[in-house]
Amino acid sequence: MDVITAVFLTPFANMADNPEFVLEVVIGGLLSGVMYSLVALGFVLIFKASGVFNFAQGTMVLFAALTFVGLLERGIPIWGAFIIAIVVMVLLAIAVERLMLRPLVNQEPIILFMATIGLAFFLEGFGQLVWGGDVHPLDIGIPKAPLIIGGVLVNEFDLVAAAVAGSLVAALALFFQHTAVGRALRAVADDHQAAQSVGIPLRSIWIIVWSVAGVVGLVAGIMWGSNLGVQFSISLVALKALPVLILGGFTSVPGAIVGGLIIGVGEKVAEVFWGPAFGGAIEDWFAYALALIFLLFRPHGLFGERIIERV
Repeated sequence: MDVITAVFLTPFANMADNPEFVLEVVIGGLLSGVMYSLVALGFVLIFKASGVFNFAQGTMVLFAALTFVGLLERGIPIWGAFIIAIVVMVLLAIAVERLMLRPLVNQEPIILFMATIGLAFFLEGFGQLVWGGDVHPLDIGIPKAPLIIGGVLVNEFDLVAAAVAGSLVAALALFFQHTAVGRALRAVADDHQAAQSVGIPLRSIWIIVWSVAGVVGLVAGIMWGSNLGVQFSISLVALKALPVLILGGFTSVPGAIVGGLIIGVGEKVAEVFWGPAFGGAIEDWFAYALALIFLLFRPHGLFGERIIERV
């Protein structure tokens, strides 16, 4: 009993003794969570519109970041590199629709899932072939100095990255709710056949949604690459979005946001306050352990649609 008290209850006492530090940890977790939400949003967009779980989304983040930093290294200005990288991701979306999705339409979901695994390995190898396998430092001018706001220490880079990610998420939410293309995307998400019956071109919608997911991946890759350097481990960092999807639900944009914030705060608090008792590195596995608990008790997530099959 004394051991359990020392391991699990002592951190709560430490939190009560130092509320300012707790607030710093929580804010840091929220800012990281916004970045997780941005990556998870790419998964949600593709899954909603095509029913495909895109295992290659993390590699798309890496490929977009490699393209961007590779263009910068060849002397192209930052905005020019950003626009060209967007064009590359749109061309990738067109190629995916023509060469992967169209031949596999009406196939079992597991076949499409395996196709995205193949796409992930192709993009990783092709990116390494074109841009090399070294770590590419990326500096887009965002300062990384610590700031003290209201007595709380906050990293300026995290604030800017969270603001960029939050703005993109808000723009996508408005796009879905208030544009004709956004309404078409939601119609396709609800029922593919019904959407086609009223004249919505399914193939065009797939190209649009994969393009949007590519642009989301580009922004996420630039933010992560500016912080960590553009390297192949970024695709593994992007997989942290999987627990976010399990918590929030695979079909919910708000779920991706809320799930990211929960994961971000949870892993930071666990690492700082419970990490020493477990030898550290809780941040590496906390999200997946939490996702496993959700799968046991609420497999459709907080905001996901409950699937009921009637026999």
